[in-house]
Amino acid sequence: MSWLGDNRLDWPRILLYALVITVLVTLGTVAATSSTAFGPYNPSWDGSSDFRQDAEDDLTVESHLLRDTAQYEELPANETVAFIIAPDEPYEGEDAERIEEFVAEGGTLVVLENFDKTGNTLLADIGAEARVDGQLLRDERHHFRGPTMPVATSVENYTLTTNIEQLTLNYATAIKPGDATVLVETSDFAYLGPEDANLNEQNELRSYPVATVENVSDGKVVVVGDPSITINAMYGEPDNTAFVRGLYADADHVIFDRSHGAGVPPLTAAMLATRGSPLLQLLVGTVGIGFVAAVSKIRVTSALEAVQSRLPARFQPARNRIGGTNSPGFSDAERAEFLRRQHPDWDEDQIQHMITALNHPRSETETDE
Repeated sequence: MSWLGDNRLDWPRILLYALVITVLVTLGTVAATSSTAFGPYNPSWDGSSDFRQDAEDDLTVESHLLRDTAQYEELPANETVAFIIAPDEPYEGEDAERIEEFVAEGGTLVVLENFDKTGNTLLADIGAEARVDGQLLRDERHHFRGPTMPVATSVENYTLTTNIEQLTLNYATAIKPGDATVLVETSDFAYLGPEDANLNEQNELRSYPVATVENVSDGKVVVVGDPSITINAMYGEPDNTAFVRGLYADADHVIFDRSHGAGVPPLTAAMLATRGSPLLQLLVGTVGIGFVAAVSKIRVTSALEAVQSRLPARFQPARNRIGGTNSPGFSDAERAEFLRRQHPDWDEDQIQHMITALNHPRSETETDE
């Protein structure tokens, strides 16, 4: 009701509050989300926030966002599946060695790549056979919304493809499997070439692998020629969600490796840093408790003052009585004049007696007669 003045809405104040709230919500959204393609905190069509949230909601696994390959050493490799989705930078030196060791100790690595050769370099470094072709895959007959979005309809009977009948792709490429096992292939009407290519010869049409798996040391490496199956616009298309879930169905931990991708949002980065540092957790906890205590004290004080202001005068503290006439600065004459206005039926003796009492207030713990 403090927003009301003379029974009218205080519109300037309301608009100010609305502006402040809007700015805070906007800043919070910017700090907690990302616009990076394939980013796990990008809620737009080209982000993979649905995939990340799906894994986080799965009570059978624990998800982890990695910004440093050193974190691979903190998890049991044989119980972990790591996803590397369209990395921006190559894995070199110690970073590649850590991932090679992760796979050698029984970890499962899933590399989703199409046109960039960064994924191929990593596959070679860890000893995998499969490679992405890098050319655009097209299918004039079996596609989703056009030939550049082919539907891969040939699915092998394998543990990772249980209940999978197809994959819906978007600007994908083929996989050169080497000795790897092919999991999913396109129809027999697919071909490779640029988007504006013309299909002139019938013998260009054939089936192409788009997903493979192979054993490397004690681990597994899965290669998918389309990172777009993880983005929000494609994740729900048949049967992309089921296929991705199946890749970590038997794992206890899921890794989203962003060590060689764009940075995570500031708020998420702060949360991850706090989660990984007991000292920061203690500091944040202490500050939080102090803030709550300060706010609670202010609220309690304000509430007490509000209650006291509504009590009858005889129950209020002495400092609040008689409209504050006993506060410093009031002369006896001013107090007498105030009492004459408030109590015209009092005689001078009564007024003087009250002034004497005001000049010597009783303790608040004393009871009134």
